[in-house]
Amino acid sequence: MPRLITFCCGQPAIAKARGRIVPRAEGRVLELGCGGGINLDHYDRARVTALAGVDPSPQLLDTARDKAKARGFDADFRAGYAESLPFADSSFDTVLTTFTLCSVRDPEAVLREMRRVLAPGGTILFLEHGAAPDPGPARWQQRIEPVWKRIAGGCHLTRPVSSALAGQGFRLSGCDSRYMPKTPRFLGWIEMGEARA
Repeated sequence: MPRLITFCCGQPAIAKARGRIVPRAEGRVLELGCGGGINLDHYDRARVTALAGVDPSPQLLDTARDKAKARGFDADFRAGYAESLPFADSSFDTVLTTFTLCSVRDPEAVLREMRRVLAPGGTILFLEHGAAPDPGPARWQQRIEPVWKRIAGGCHLTRPVSSALAGQGFRLSGCDSRYMPKTPRFLGWIEMGEARA
């Protein structure tokens, strides 16, 4: 499963989207779902002063640590869950989440934790897939999701993204949403942007 997730999340359309959001990270950065190290190629090294991350997969964490070392990052990648981050309050200037909120067990708890570890004036950067706004793809998402979750590591297709952040009191800016090209619409709705407490 970890290798399949890394392969799927590294497809060209997704990599292009990562290239638009990850370079905005600056200062002390925390990456949720850092396993596999997929985002490491996209960070702007001149802007990142420290890099930490959390992921529940030991196999993916080993890969991420190896990649970070090869790219000159002294990264603090830890095993754990985003619902209970192993970091102190106000520790990070940027919290990055890419294709992670779909598979967490408790999205609201994750958003509360993101707020807790974010320093005053800090930014959440997000790139997530989620609930499609159009009735046709949305119906397919609802039909397919029960099976999809079993074969895709707990990935949910119907979770809201931007509205979930706004519902937790975050102010959104620089947002973009679209269907990814050459992707079935029930899988291809993505949202990206910035959120501040």
